[in-house]
Amino acid sequence: MKRLFDVSISIILLLILSPLLLLLALLIKLESKGPVFFRQERVGLNGQPFAIYKFRSMVPDAASSGPHFTRDNDPRITRTGRFIRKTSLDELPQLINVLKGEMSLVGPRPNVPVQRNEYSEDEWVKRNAVRPGITGLAQAVHRSSATAEQRTRLDLEYVDKSSMGFDLWIILLTIKQVIFKGASN
Repeated sequence: MKRLFDVSISIILLLILSPLLLLLALLIKLESKGPVFFRQERVGLNGQPFAIYKFRSMVPDAASSGPHFTRDNDPRITRTGRFIRKTSLDELPQLINVLKGEMSLVGPRPNVPVQRNEYSEDEWVKRNAVRPGITGLAQAVHRSSATAEQRTRLDLEYVDKSSMGFDLWIILLTIKQVIFKGASN
């Protein structure tokens, strides 16, 4: 049931949002040279690696010109990038990951492989027993301000409570976070 929901909603969103997606791609391309999409290896269901897609929000080769994590007023982030990060529009290409079966609409956010050390062996296995999501409980509750400990606790709580009703509640909370927290940033 969840997979059918994921595929159906992803197709509908991609169709409805296609003009916006094209506009964002054009803005990214006009502002700086380089690819429109950012690809990065992440950890998926059962620990399997996959390439996550996002709209590129930083200058090309940003990783070679600064720290791994971004900071406030990071000069590597483009003007368009600031807007799409603030509004979470940079995440929309992940609907393709959902269609491919690599992600779900809701689940723990997919980790980069180096984040493995933030979990015990049991936590890592449990966390990766479900497909990672475009949004998750940690994002619904804290947006992007959750500590590593809070994310771990909420990711594991999601695995324990996972249901269609819980997913719908998380989607509604995420929309509220994006609208109200995004507007205050």
